[in-house]
Amino acid sequence: MQEQFFHSNVPITPDTGIYLERPRMYQLLEQAVQNPLVTVVAGTGYGKTHGVYSFVRNKQYRTVWIQLSKRDNNPEHFWENFIQAVANIHKERAVHLEEIGFPETNRQFDLCISSFQNTPNPHKKCMFVYDDFHLLQEKMVLSFLERFFAIPFLNITFVLISRTKPPINTLNFFTRGFMAQITEADLRFSCQEMLDYFQLQDITLPVQAAEDLYHDTEGWIFALQLAGLSLKQGNNLDDYGRSSMRLDIFTFIEEGLFSSISKDLQKYLISLSLIEHWPAALLNELAMNQNLIQEMEQIGSFIRYDVYLNAYRIHHLLLEYLTRHQQRLTEEEKQGVYLKAAQWCVANNLKMDAISYYEKARAYTELIQVVYTFPMALSDYVAEFLLRILVRSPPETYTQNATAYILYTRLLFTLGRFEECDQKLREIIHDFEFQPLSQFSYRVLAGCYNNLGFVGLISCLYTHHYDFVDYFKKGHYYYQLSGHELHGPVTSMSLGSYACWFGSTEKSDLESYIHAISTMVPYVSASMNGCSYGMDDLILAELTYFKGDIPNAERFVYQAIYKAQNRKQYEIESRALFYLLRINISRGNFKTTHEVLKRLDSQLEIQEYVNRYLLWDIISRWFYIQIGQTDRTVRSLTGDFKERGLHSLIYSMEMLVQVKYYLAQKNYSQALNLLHAKASKYGPECFLFGKIEMHILEAVCRHRSGAQVAAIRALETAYRLALPHSLDMLFIEQGMNIGLLASVALKTSWCSIPRDWLEKIRRQASVYWKQLMIVAVHYQPVNPDISPEALSSREQAVLFSLSQGLTREQIADDRALSVNTVKNTISSLYRKLGAVNRADAIRIGIAIGLLQDMDEPKVY
Repeated sequence: MQEQFFHSNVPITPDTGIYLERPRMYQLLEQAVQNPLVTVVAGTGYGKTHGVYSFVRNKQYRTVWIQLSKRDNNPEHFWENFIQAVANIHKERAVHLEEIGFPETNRQFDLCISSFQNTPNPHKKCMFVYDDFHLLQEKMVLSFLERFFAIPFLNITFVLISRTKPPINTLNFFTRGFMAQITEADLRFSCQEMLDYFQLQDITLPVQAAEDLYHDTEGWIFALQLAGLSLKQGNNLDDYGRSSMRLDIFTFIEEGLFSSISKDLQKYLISLSLIEHWPAALLNELAMNQNLIQEMEQIGSFIRYDVYLNAYRIHHLLLEYLTRHQQRLTEEEKQGVYLKAAQWCVANNLKMDAISYYEKARAYTELIQVVYTFPMALSDYVAEFLLRILVRSPPETYTQNATAYILYTRLLFTLGRFEECDQKLREIIHDFEFQPLSQFSYRVLAGCYNNLGFVGLISCLYTHHYDFVDYFKKGHYYYQLSGHELHGPVTSMSLGSYACWFGSTEKSDLESYIHAISTMVPYVSASMNGCSYGMDDLILAELTYFKGDIPNAERFVYQAIYKAQNRKQYEIESRALFYLLRINISRGNFKTTHEVLKRLDSQLEIQEYVNRYLLWDIISRWFYIQIGQTDRTVRSLTGDFKERGLHSLIYSMEMLVQVKYYLAQKNYSQALNLLHAKASKYGPECFLFGKIEMHILEAVCRHRSGAQVAAIRALETAYRLALPHSLDMLFIEQGMNIGLLASVALKTSWCSIPRDWLEKIRRQASVYWKQLMIVAVHYQPVNPDISPEALSSREQAVLFSLSQGLTREQIADDRALSVNTVKNTISSLYRKLGAVNRADAIRIGIAIGLLQDMDEPKVY
């Protein structure tokens, strides 16, 4: 699909706004946008936004205009806003970005970047304008933008409009000459520009009066606009004069602008000040009649329509003035505006804004319905935002919505506040079990008992109590009485670093845990529409794999995959595939390894699978690090590791992969720092398998850095932890690293580890390493001599479609091919490029210049 460009050719007349051509500013901006990054920094009223806007329209650049607000400090809200802006010039790309989600993971970031790198017209200039950049403070959003700006796009310039210096590191851009700066001094009107501006309004000033006015205003554009309004209304310069410039600026707005419009428009504008953004479609819904919109458009440059946002924009000072007069509206009128705004946001998939407006409208039932559609694995930012709203909600929210109790406690769980969650759940259960029961109370009790079961499942890592199954039984009992079937994200099981949430070294504890899980799963999957189905087999697969019992591990893996697919438990399936990958690496089976990677890649097309990018990112990085191809991990892995907001149960898995990366890069100090970072209560160190793996990785780091005594001590600790359950595979997977360390330990007289065990591990690690190399040889780096001519026109066309995020079925539709033909073509181009999967093919295509340099290929 060709990109759509929106340009308005409507001339700006004195009725729709005084528009002054500013060749000097155009020349400055023309030079500035030759750089990848431009900052436009000045205080309010200097015409920053209008200047940039006029310039990009005059040049007819493709422009993605992102109007920022304080709400964009929530990453989820920022991403919704970003997607809406992209949709104005490329709807299909916006859909693809929505599927990717806010780039919290390296995989998501790479997919986001590839989406912008592969455009139909790569050499046509595109502008990304971030207006009111000074409002951003959230590190997660700013970190994404810093990385985004640093990508060397051929055709994109980023323009940051801000009242203060943008809160990102621009030093690298500046020192390399890749950045231009527009300042207040550049934006001020010159004296001649001031005179030209007044001439457009048929205002003539004596020379001395003009000099005095320019001296007072110093070319501040907003002050000159107000002066023009005052003079046009018949005030002479003496009445307006120099002393008037020092009066409260809102007096000018009141007397020079607001008093001249109709009462209906005054009320309408005040009502619009309740909402942050002014999309044209929403304003039409809020208007009592279309005449109000037409009258509003006559106000002039203080309110104007923005073709890039498909929305109206208002000057900051006028908005502040309107906000100060919101008391003129009744509470009923305010709630009506908020309700309509919320409904419009829901219809346009702007969930974060919808929730905020529903809260202001006191429409809590509708608010709860929107919150329920969020996935279970929320970032801390979103979870805290939603929890604060539920805390503020009135008591009737809970008496009217059974789901409110369940969501409130689930958010506490998501944030890791397990003790508080446990206490609150017990209070709710006590209250409802000691009152007359009803369908409503059955729903509350079913949800709360299930939530209490999940708290117990997590807490058993420390308590070693496995009675959580009793709570799930109660949850199932009340579920049957409620007659209510669950749907949506709540029915999908999310896992942590390991499937086995177990922390004890005692054999009897492990037996109790496995029995509890096998008893739990049927109750949970029945009452929560499939949730956790296959988890019991996955846990057995994980355990038997780490014991080195490969045949049984494989059997349990296939059982877990079969069950998970039947009940759409995508994360369980993904984790089972991860162990199937590891099993086949240990056998040196390249063909099956390759098929498993393709199977994992195919999961990215399942939109219901919320965590698909996160898990794919971690598993693919583990694989490439394991086979020694660290250069094939995503670019952002080279940076410092930072948790990105999701709970440590999820990110502790990523942390261990990052340690392996540092180890492979011989950055031992970074690896050790990460291993010894402040422990999280539910980080990898609380899982038995995680605790062992951390000590093994420490031992390898110490050995590789020459600290042999510390290395053997760490190895001894790992051995003692693994011994009761014979978890040898955790050592064997380290390959030659553990083999060399075992050789050193065998030569050390004081090492407490039995010699026969060390010899066994050294021997089996050597075998594992050889099998690993059999697989690794098939994944050599890209041959830079691969020519685009090696691919047929059809293969190039399909590669282009893959880079646009299309599924096989969509490609078949788009190219008028059968699905089988598309599959065969993809297999062929993968083979020619030496690619493992879609992401790998896109990476290679970009590396050899195929995707950047080609327009959309034609297939004849």
